Order: sequence, then C-alpha cells, then structure tokens
Amino acid sequence: MFKPVSTKVDFPALERETLRWWYESGVVEKYLKRNEKSKKRWSFIDGPITANNPMGVHHAWGRTYKDLYQRFHTMLGERQRYQNGFDCQGLWVEVEVEKELGFTSKQDIEAYGIARFVEKCKERVWKYAAVQTEQSKRLGYFMDWDNSYYTMSDENNYMIWHFLKVCHERGWIYRGADVMPWCPRCATGLSEMEVSEGYQERTHTSLFARFPLEGRDREYLLVWTTTPWTLAANVAAAVHPDLTYQKVKQGDDIYYVAREAVPNAIRGEYEVVGEVKGSDMLGWRYRGPFDELPAEQGVEHRVIPWDAVDAAEGTGIVHIAPGAGREDYQLGKEHNLAVVAPLDESGVYVDGFDWLTGMRVATVAEPIVENLREKGLLYHAYPHTHRYPTCWRCGTDLVFRLVEEWYIAVDPWREQIMEVAKTVRWIPEFGLERELDWLRNMDDWMISKKRYWGLALPIWTCDACGWFDVIGSETELKERAVAGWEEFEGHTPHRPWVDAVKIRCEQCGGIASRIPDVGNPWLDAGIVPFSTLRYRHDREYWREWFPADFITESFPGQFRNWFYSLLAQSTVLVGQSPFRTVLGFATLRDERGEEMHKSKGNAIWFDDAAERMGADVMRWLYLKHNPAQNLNFGFSLGDEARRQFILPLWNSYAFFANYAALDGFNPAEHDVPLAERTLLDRWILSRLQEVVRVVRDRLSDYDSLNAARAIEEFVVEDLSNWYIRRNRRRFWKTESDRDKAAAYLTLHEVLVTVTKLLAPFLPFMTEVMYRNLVLSVDPSAPESVHLTDFPEVDESKVDPDLDRDMAALLHVVGLGRAARARANVKVRQPLPRVLVGSRQDGAVAAIERLKDQLLDELNVKDFEVVDNPDEYVTYRVRPNLAVLGPKYGPKLGAIRKALEAADPARIGQLQRAGRPVTLTVDDETVELNPDELLVEVQDREGFSVAEDRDFMVALDLTITPELRLEGMARDFVRGVQDARKNAGLQIEDTIETVYQASGELAEAIERFADYIKGETLSTDLRPGDPEADGFHREEIKVGKQRVTVGITKVGRLAGARTEG
Repeated sequence: MFKPVSTKVDFPALERETLRWWYESGVVEKYLKRNEKSKKRWSFIDGPITANNPMGVHHAWGRTYKDLYQRFHTMLGERQRYQNGFDCQGLWVEVEVEKELGFTSKQDIEAYGIARFVEKCKERVWKYAAVQTEQSKRLGYFMDWDNSYYTMSDENNYMIWHFLKVCHERGWIYRGADVMPWCPRCATGLSEMEVSEGYQERTHTSLFARFPLEGRDREYLLVWTTTPWTLAANVAAAVHPDLTYQKVKQGDDIYYVAREAVPNAIRGEYEVVGEVKGSDMLGWRYRGPFDELPAEQGVEHRVIPWDAVDAAEGTGIVHIAPGAGREDYQLGKEHNLAVVAPLDESGVYVDGFDWLTGMRVATVAEPIVENLREKGLLYHAYPHTHRYPTCWRCGTDLVFRLVEEWYIAVDPWREQIMEVAKTVRWIPEFGLERELDWLRNMDDWMISKKRYWGLALPIWTCDACGWFDVIGSETELKERAVAGWEEFEGHTPHRPWVDAVKIRCEQCGGIASRIPDVGNPWLDAGIVPFSTLRYRHDREYWREWFPADFITESFPGQFRNWFYSLLAQSTVLVGQSPFRTVLGFATLRDERGEEMHKSKGNAIWFDDAAERMGADVMRWLYLKHNPAQNLNFGFSLGDEARRQFILPLWNSYAFFANYAALDGFNPAEHDVPLAERTLLDRWILSRLQEVVRVVRDRLSDYDSLNAARAIEEFVVEDLSNWYIRRNRRRFWKTESDRDKAAAYLTLHEVLVTVTKLLAPFLPFMTEVMYRNLVLSVDPSAPESVHLTDFPEVDESKVDPDLDRDMAALLHVVGLGRAARARANVKVRQPLPRVLVGSRQDGAVAAIERLKDQLLDELNVKDFEVVDNPDEYVTYRVRPNLAVLGPKYGPKLGAIRKALEAADPARIGQLQRAGRPVTLTVDDETVELNPDELLVEVQDREGFSVAEDRDFMVALDLTITPELRLEGMARDFVRGVQDARKNAGLQIEDTIETVYQASGELAEAIERFADYIKGETLSTDLRPGDPEADGFHREEIKVGKQRVTVGITKVGRLAGARTEG
C-alpha cells in the first residue's frame, strides 16, 4: 500500500540513499542492459572530460544534457553504448603535476626523469578519473563506468598515428618555421585554437618611442607599442600608404604621426607644420632603438607599406619585429627583412643582446623604458590595460617566438570540411556559421608540442639528409624498427619509451629517430569516433555506431577545438561528419552573471552544490534553460527552482500519497470508466496527453528547455493550482464512493505519468515517487522508473473541445482574480455575481458551459453574460505629448483628431494589451506604440473590471450582510487551519474547536457552523475557554477583528470513516 509522505524533505539525503540503492540493487546494470537486444539503436559519443581535477558545476551542466538524452532514448527502447570518456594527455595535466612536484621549468622535469614524470601524469589521470566518476554518479549520471575510454590508451594513440599517416601520404604534413604564440613557463608553442581560449585583462607598460630619421635633423617617426620587449628586435616601421601623416612640431623636434592619431598620441602643445602621404614615406631610413646591440649589427631600418595599419589606436606607424611577431614575420618574408629572434624557449634573451642577455622577458619593460629615456628615444610611457593572450593552462603572458613546428596543411581539404560541416544539424543554429567562420580563416594546423606527456608524434626524421616519414601503426613500427624495439615493447606509446625505436632512412640509408615533440591534445579527443568504435579492428562494429546521432559540449571555444578536430579527422579519413547533431551550450556564471573564479571567491564546487541544493535541483536549473545563453548559477537560484517547481511537485505527490494511505486506497481494486468521471478528471487527463506529446517531441528535437517548461507549467498551474485545489474536497470527504475512487484513479495516473516524463530530468526524486506510487501497489512492475518505457499519448483520452473550454475558463479566472485584486477584495469574501463578456462571437459559450467552476473558483454566487462589454468600462484616450510632440511635430494636431474620432474602447484594449495602435492621418498610416498613448480607464460604479483583447470580466462589489457573514466564516476557517498547522496536527486528525467571539463574528460562526466543521475536521465547534487544559491556543485575525480559538485533537479521520 501507499506510504505516507512528509512535505518536509531533505532532498540531498534522499538522493544519497537512492544512489546507494541503485548500485546495491543492480538497477544501473539492468538499465545498461535493458535494450541490448533491441533492433533500434541510438549512438552517442561523449566529449571526454579532462581527468585532471574534481568536477565543477560547469562540467555538471554538460553531463546533465548527456544523461538526459541517453535516458530518454533508453526509455524509448533504443540500444546504446553508454561509454564515458576521459581526456588524459596534454599540458593541463603536466602543469598540475609540475605544481605537485614543485617544478618551475622543463629543466626540472628532465632532471627528474621523463619516464618518472610521465608515470606521475598517468597517476594523476587515474586519480581524478576515479573522483569524477563518483561525482558523476552523484549527479545521477548512468554510464558504463567500467568501460570508460581514456585518450591516453594505446588504441587512441595508434588511431591518431593512422590519421597522421593518411595526411602524410597525401602530402599534407610538413615542418615549417614560423613565429608562434609561446608560453615561456611551459616552454611550448600554442596553436591558434588554444590561443583563443586564453585572453585575459592585463595591464602592461606601454610606450611611445622616437625613431630618428636618417638625414632629417631632429625628425622622428613616433611609434607605439604595448610590448616593449620586442623593440630590441625591431627592423622596420610600417605605414599605411593611403593615410595622411602630419609633421607635428614640439619645440625643436618634429614627429610624423597619422593625422587621425595626433590628438591621442601627442602630449602638450604642438604645431602642425606639414603633411605627407604614407606612400611618400616608403623607403625612409631611420636609426633603430637598439642599434648598439650585437644582434642588430648590419640591420638596415626602413619604412615599409602595410594595409593593416590603423590610425584608430597608437600613432599610425607600427614597429615591425619579424622575430617577435607573427604578422611581422609574414611582412618580413614579403619585404625581405632581417629576422632578429631575441628569446629562448624559457622567454630569456639569448646571446647578442648585451645587457638584456639572460633577462626574462617578463622583467624587462621598465629597464627598457629607462634605457630609451637615457638615449633620448622615449616620448612617453604609461600603464595600459588591454586584452592579452595568456597560456590557457598556466596563465602566463604569451610571447611570440620564431620556432620550427610540425603542421598539417589545411587548404587541400578546407572546402571539403566546410561542406561536411553543412551536413550537421547545429543547435543553436548560429553554430554552423561560427564553425564555417573558423574553417574559412584557420591557418595550417600546428600539431606539435615541445613537451613530454602526450601523443608521441609518429614522425621519424633523418638528421643526415632531412628525410622524414610518418609511422601509421604499431605493426608498421615493429616491421621497420632497426633498433630499440625490445626496449619499447611492453610500454605504452609515450615518451621516453617509444623514443628508443629507430628506423632506416629511405633516402640516404642512415638512422632516423622520432622527433621529441608530442601532439596537439585536440588530436586525442577528435579521433574518438574511430578509436572507441574499433575502426582499425572491427569495421562492421564501427559502421553500426558511426556516425553518432548526437554530441554535446559547451560551445565557447569548441568550434575551434573539439568540434573542429572531430570534423577534421573524420573528413580526412572517411569524408563525412562523425556526428549528425551537435548541441552547443554557453558559459556558466555566478548568480550575478559574473565569471566564476576561485580567486574571486564566487566559485561553487560540484560537491558543495550537490550537498546543499541537491543534484535534481541542479539538473532542473541546467535543463530549464536556453543553451544558447549564459547560465547564471547559485544557491539562491537553486532555492527559487525548488520553491517554484520541485516543492509543488513533491507536495502534489504527498497530497495523493497521504490521503490514499489514509483511505487504504488501492488502484487495482477500482475501475471508473473515463466517461463516468468528472469534467475536471477528463480535462486533466486530456491535458496530460498534450504534455506527453510536447515532451516527447521536444526531447526528440534536443530541446530540454521547452520540454521542461511544458512539464512545470502542467504540474504547477494545471495539476497543483487547479486540479488538486479544485478537487480537495473529493479526497477529504469521509465517504469512499465512486467519485472519490475516480479522483484517486485520475490523480494516480497523472502522477505516475509525470514521474516517468520527469525521470530523465530528475532521476532521484522520480525514483522515490515511483517506488511509492507504483511498486507499493504493483510488485510486478519494473523495479525502477529508469527501467520503464517513456509515456506515449493515449489518443482516447484527448478531448480538444474540453481543453479549449478549460483554457478559456482559466483565462477568465485570471481576469476575475485581477479584478478582485484591483478592488482589494479577498477571494474568501463572497460576491453576488460575475459578468463575462467578449467582443468575439461565441467566446463566452465555453464559460457558460463551465460556469459552476467559475463561480466556485471566484467565490461568486451568480453568473451573467454581458452582450456589450462597453457598458462596464469606459476609456479616455489622449496622446502622450511628451513622446509624440518631438516625434511628429506639426502632425500632432492631426493625430489628436484621429484619436478623437477612433473607437476609444478598441484603442484602450490594444494599449492595455501592449499592442500598437494604427491610425490613418492625412491619408497616411501612423503606428503608435503603447507608451505614446495615455489611456484612462473608468470602471462602472459598483464594479471592478479586468479585461484583455479576448474577455471582459466585471465583479459586482455589492456585499450584503449575508455575504459579509459568509466571508467572515471563511476567514475563520483559514485561521483555524493555520492553528492546526502550528499545533503539528496531521491531515487526518479530527479536532474539537472552542472560541471566544462576539457580535457579527459570533453570528457568522454560528450560522456557518456546519461549513466550518467540515472544512476544519471539527467534531465539535462551540463557544468556550481556549485557555482550558489540553487546548492549543491561538489568536487569529478575521477581517479587522481578532478572535482567540483553542483546538485539541480528539481522533483520526480514518476512524470516522470506518464508523461511517
């Protein structure tokens, strides 16, 4: 039988107990296997979570989407793989291990030993993969945890080898020199996609420097830079050929500055003494700011053209250092400029830079400022705040270095991958254009990293002749190995073990060694549609599950990272996308919309959130949100979600369970045909079918927001605020008749169906509800809600006419409540009549059919139809002169006349509905916005009116003595009910009630005693002493009066029912 349910529940504790039961009883294992023989399948590929730290609440957002849709398709009976993924390799893990070991440089790693360091990285991955697994379970995430994939696995690495081999066979892999973004702390380059992840607000020393022009006494080019360290590598200055540059005189000095830049660049008083076009400055020679350095000897500094020069910031003259800037390097190749490369891999100045040699790049800004000042080359220096690229892992400011790296050329397959991207359904839709924008503009893919823990790039080079080859598998490596195989065999394909293997150079016959670089980590995650689906060893299995029906990850950055890598590797290997649909979601912020950071003190850890607000509340916040928008997350928002939806749902469930337990109700023992049930029963079941239809449709379309909205609106408004509230007396009454059975059957069916609809959303709460609502009365049912089928629409219960009528009724009820609120008359005070009118033919007919519901809900005695709503409300419409005057000027008089000639009721209704008003003024159409009109509304005397474009509702405010007494009696009932709660009584407890009252209140209690006794479960209601022993005493307010009541428990309703 049903068990009673407390309305005071500790949801996190309930979740912990449910979690324990799931795994102890084998529910998760049964869930994973329930569809293993199904002919229907749904393929999902998990974007691997980085196994490097405990999970954050932002990770939980994405994992909730993944769990939701896998659960939904499981309940649809579709076979799945349920494979979780862990991202294991790369700089993110290395940096954390370095912190653990107290390392500050690559030299520390090499002194420690690469093998030991790599093993430490593996240990960290295993540790945090285990932590994240337990956290994911706590979120309610059902996966085959013993079958998770790891991107550090041999299969994942060797599958990337195969991909790179294919690229090499097509001639796309090459080694190239370029100036790259470089992290001096991590001593490695960053790819274009990685740089995009790391921009931060930084304040740096910026300066304006004077470059003396050769042969022009005391004339200078004025340049601006935010990176003073690059001035030691300057070889040229760039101007825009089409810009006009002014000769600005200050004292005896003349500066050349772009005309638009002069006001911001020049400090103090100045005189413009001439102008020159940028094209006329080309070829001018100047003395460099650091010509005295050995590295600058022989460099001829000159002015070059560059169309990208912009005068909006700086001076319109850009200093060019090809060895310290990427665009500078390209300009250098175009103009055959010298390349001066100042930094080593640790960001330290190399030999040839005199006093700068040995200094770290992060420390030289102020010394450079002083040096320039001493040489008379400093114009102005100041702190400048700007967005600057930083290492996305360690946070160090990036520099740009001239280095050799390995690349995959993308132009040969750029158009193909763009066409492949167009075959994917992108959610939100703007995802496609963002991806295409990246693909359209991306540079060649830098795949090498000068680090230790990661994919060992399978590139073997011959130092003697420069030949290189790419090895495509472990089998090929073994066949071609001429040394080191025995040392490597038995190890994972990582540094340093794979480095021992040598192959024969096919060009000169010498010995080729593997390059020391490791791979870009996005290669690791992008290959998983092949490595996890056995592409190399079981092509039939791969074809069964490829492409995936669905993937999802947070989209900021992933267009350049995981989404791109997936598309790129699949396009190269098989010429198609590895996924059909991708759901991207935005960024998680704190409650005020600010980024969460540990340093700001606003970060929320997953474990804290799960234990304070509960996983179900977290999931509801995630799923009832538009994924295209940033999500604000915090404990007060969790409290709001609990209050607005979780508690109304739970209280509806508790209402049923407690009364059903009290009555000993068993749904198997009753059968009331739908046709014999009440109008409200039939309506709620019809509405339920529409909700089932919407939720199935929206989840099938990967739209959790509107699925969640449909459920919440149904539970809160239709079920709790309307059906249960309107039917309470059917459950309260002592008679166990056919009507009560129909009410129980109806509410039970609704709650069971809602429980199943919500199971993918709220796995913990729905499990608890299901076990009581279903298993307690049907032991043969599936033991878990997560082993049941998803609800389907029962068309036999759909009643569109009733749905339409009830929607109209609820609409009118809302207007009636608004009319009461305007008149400040509480619902407990009965009113004589309600009048309903509409300007739409036939609209009131639905209200007439349901008038008994309307009268009871609004606490009104009589209902009347109004043929002419204008009899009960009048409008006066005037133009809002403060708004319309400046906008229309001379036309205002004509507009005023047009308003006077128009129907004020129509205009008033449009304005109150927030809709524009269209007028014809001097043969022209003028549209006035609601804020451009002033509408005065006057209700008919004695009535309170509320209306919209569909209905007008007027309440007769006449209160007779009889109605006033009834209102007082209802108010008295409310007070006694509050006293019952405060006394801790249960819903089934019967009471004796005594009171001290006089005058009208005493008369009201006496006249409506039967009503009061029925509503409060009072077996006796009489004047008496509330102070008597055994009574709970309470002072309650009835209208403006205060009355003292005393209540005491005398029995239980069940006993009364049995006696009856």
